[in-house]
Amino acid sequence: MLTFKTWEDTEQSFEIDETYKGALSVLDWAYSHYGENLVYACSFGIEGIVLIDLISKVKKDATIVFLDTGLHFKETYETIDRVKERYPDLNIVLKKPSLTVEEQGNIHGDNLWERDPQSCCHIRKILPLQEVMAEYPAWISGLRREQSPTRKNTNFLNKDDKFQSIKVCPLIHWTWKDIWRYTSKHELTYNVLHDQGYPSIGCAPCTNPAFTAEDLRSGRWTGSNKTECGLHE
Repeated sequence: MLTFKTWEDTEQSFEIDETYKGALSVLDWAYSHYGENLVYACSFGIEGIVLIDLISKVKKDATIVFLDTGLHFKETYETIDRVKERYPDLNIVLKKPSLTVEEQGNIHGDNLWERDPQSCCHIRKILPLQEVMAEYPAWISGLRREQSPTRKNTNFLNKDDKFQSIKVCPLIHWTWKDIWRYTSKHELTYNVLHDQGYPSIGCAPCTNPAFTAEDLRSGRWTGSNKTECGLHE
C-alpha cells in the first residue's frame, strides 16, 4: 500500500502500481476523487506527453489546458496537433492571455521577457492559469523531483496556495530515463526540440538548450536568476 498525507494530515491509501512508480494509481485516485473538477495544465514537453498517455488510460475525455502565451516554438504547436490526432477524445484547450503579444508591447514595451521576464510570465502564464483554476479545485502537473533542486521536495499531493487548489504530481519518482523508456516503449509522439538539446521547453525567447545534465532546466531564462515561470513557486 502507498500511504501519503495531505495538507490536512489526512491519510489517503491505495494500491501502488509498481510499473509506473505510483503514477497510474495517483491518477486513478485523483480522477475518482475529483472527477470533472480536475484539469491537467500541460506544457506538452516530454513529461506532458507521458502524462497525457497515462491520463488517457484513466479518463479518455480528460480536460488538458495549454497556456498559449503566443511565444511558443512552432514545434510545440505541431506537437499539440499530433497529440490531438492520437487522442481525439481528450478535451485540449489552448488558454490565451488577455493581452496579445502586440498589446503587451504597447502597454509594457516590446520584448518584456528580456527586461522583466517575471512580469511577462505573470501576464502570460500566471493570470491565465488563475482564470482556469477559478473553475477547478485541483490540477495535475508533470513535476519530477529529479528536474531541479527547487522541485526535489514535491509530493504526490501538494497544497497550492498560489492557485488556492490541490496540485497532483504523479511523476515525482520518475527519472529522465524512465520518461524516455516509456516514450520509446509506447511509441509516443513528442516535440522534436527534445532531440536538439532542449530537455525543458518553454517560450521560444526564453528557452535555450540545456548546458548541464545535472539541471535539465538550465536552458530556461539563461543569464538571469529566474528558474521558474512562477506556476510552481
